[in-house]
Amino acid sequence: MRALLIRPGLEIPARCLEWSSARSSGPGGQNVNKVETKVALKFDFEQCELLSAAVKARLRARFARRLDASGRLVVTCQVARDRGRNQKYAEARLGAIVREALRAPKARMPTRPTRASRECRLTEKKRVSAKKQARGRVGDE
Repeated sequence: MRALLIRPGLEIPARCLEWSSARSSGPGGQNVNKVETKVALKFDFEQCELLSAAVKARLRARFARRLDASGRLVVTCQVARDRGRNQKYAEARLGAIVREALRAPKARMPTRPTRASRECRLTEKKRVSAKKQARGRVGDE
């Protein structure tokens, strides 16, 4: 196993990664029942000291569906017919996930509605209200 380069200056150590393989349900011809081409890459980001607490929290929140019972991030791949390519695809996918978590979310700037939008909303409310007021029982007066 080798370390996974996320970006220059950030490399996930090999001790935080765990590979496993299984038989794929995808294409494979005669090999589909005897060769394990599907790969699963498990990343124990909680033990990785290179990532900050904020990045770990974003990984936990954004990719909660990809976490296993022990809290590791799991990336599986079975699109290719051989294990080597599936490993490369899984590495690329994990790299994209970690790069996404490294980006801090942009702070939302609160805005106020314009005068024109407020007036438009109120005139629409008055129009709908008048339309509903006109719907009365016939001969109720």
